[in-house]
Parts: sequence; structure tokens; C-alpha cells
Amino acid sequence: MDTAATGLTFRDAADADVDALVALIESAYRGDASRAGWTTEADILQGQRTDPDGVLEVIKSPGSRLLTVEREGAIVACCQLEDRGDHVYFGMFAVNPGLQGSGLGKAVMAEAERHAREAWGAAEMHMTVISVRDDLIAWYERRGYRRTGRMTPFPYGDERFGIPQRPDLQFELLVKPLV
Repeated sequence: MDTAATGLTFRDAADADVDALVALIESAYRGDASRAGWTTEADILQGQRTDPDGVLEVIKSPGSRLLTVEREGAIVACCQLEDRGDHVYFGMFAVNPGLQGSGLGKAVMAEAERHAREAWGAAEMHMTVISVRDDLIAWYERRGYRRTGRMTPFPYGDERFGIPQRPDLQFELLVKPLV
């Protein structure tokens, strides 16, 4: 069976990957290009999702890695993993919109969870998701993540995170046991 999850190479991001990673993340979440996939936030947020400085900060941060996924030499997905002691934080998850729904996201998440468990001995994976993203939260729930009801405010006024199109945005913590 040939799926988007075959022939993948997982590696840590390098400085030279920054522009390609920014383009991937933006294409998965913002603007009309993001509408090709189902993870778009174009109706709730405009502006940028990240920028080169934000991506470089993740690459350079101790205890963090930006897992970069390639297929046939092209970057097709990525995610941030950050060791926070009692858990690993999972963020900056992006899959090329044209490959969404093909199993690629599941494969990336499985590799991220394996790394968190084996390399850092993490008992849990944590992530935050915009609470109005019901379809995305349901996808994570099907992969074993549970809603906690613990909310943190959206950073209104900080355009590094986008320009909100509605007043009720907040992040909810989702947690998955890894053991």
C-alpha cells in the first residue's frame, strides 16, 4: 500500500531549513493555500502563524527539537518537541496541505511520541489547541489525547501569533499518557 507515510526520513531541522519550514507551517494554517487541507485556521486567524525567528528559536533551544520530515528530498511535515521534565510539549505541527488525510500526520505523531518516550523517558505528551477547533481536537482525541478543560488565553494583540477574527479564542491543554 502506497501512502504519504511511506518513504519518510525523520531528522532534526537545520538552520538552512528555516525558510522551507516557515513556508510549510504557513501553508498548513494560513491563507487560501491552507484551504487545500483540513487544518486551516484561515477563518479564525489571519496574518502569520510563525516567522523565521520563531522557527530558528525552536531549532536552537536546548531541550527542544524541530522534527523535520522529508519524502523524496522535500520537507513534507514538521513538529516541535520540547522536553519539559515530567512531560514533552508537542507543537508547531504542520503537514503539507496536499498530503493531509493520507496518514502522514499519524506517522509523524507516532514518531514524535516514540522519541519522547525513548529519548527523554516522557510519561506524557502535552499540546495546546485553539479550543474552537473541534475537528482538530477530535482528530487528536482519536489518537489518545484527552481534553483537560485547562485553558490559557490567546495572545490578542501579539501579531506574531496571527490576527484573530473572533473574540473567543483560547488554548486548551490536551494530554496523552505515553506509558
